[in-house]
Amino acid sequence: MRYQFVDCRWELGRPERGRELYLAGHVPGASFLEVERELSAPPGGVDGGRHPLPSAEDFARVAGRAGIAEGTLVVAYDQGMTGGAARLWWLLRHFGHEEAAVLAGGLAAWLGSLRSGEEEIEPAEFVARPREDDTVSADELSAGLGRDGLLVVDARAPERFRGEQEPIDPVAGHIPGARNLPFAGLESAPDDLVGTEDEVVVYCGSGITACVDILVLERAGVCAKLYPGSWSEWSSRGLAVERG
Repeated sequence: MRYQFVDCRWELGRPERGRELYLAGHVPGASFLEVERELSAPPGGVDGGRHPLPSAEDFARVAGRAGIAEGTLVVAYDQGMTGGAARLWWLLRHFGHEEAAVLAGGLAAWLGSLRSGEEEIEPAEFVARPREDDTVSADELSAGLGRDGLLVVDARAPERFRGEQEPIDPVAGHIPGARNLPFAGLESAPDDLVGTEDEVVVYCGSGITACVDILVLERAGVCAKLYPGSWSEWSSRGLAVERG
């Protein structure tokens, strides 16, 4: 099995920043994938959020360009659980590629040397096989609110969850009944979630940092689904909102 490191560093609101960081210094041989343009479809897609999921065809193209093929163990990294690496990990599994990992601690945990500039990445053939059991739509989630056995998790910062601040989306608050589990600094799943038999659905602002929660939950043996549109879609559709 061959390895392929993939640099997924990004900053919300600064789409060019990830490539700048990559060119300044990255794991030797690593390819780069941009969260905004390559790990997301343009806004206004099927799910209606800020970072819709890419199509199978688009993801296969960018994954192949990044050197990912069957039998490739992908090691994604970012600044340390900031969302980009977890997003690639989630997308790879969503499109049928199970050989994926995230570098714990991000690039700061890398003990080797770094290399600047571009890399000559040998293109590969990536075959996308989309799953249908790892996402939930807004309509499905709305219809299931209040149902026993459904746990909705919000990965945003506490002040956004409570509706005290909303710097991006048109409405402040959270999906009714949701539980706040902020992605920032999240290292392990809460004890009361380990072993849960509930259906767990995770969302965030636009479907990126929710993947951090899903990754942490997965490490604890909890299978969670992603609501891709997340708050950016929910808040724009006039759906039920809760604050506090």
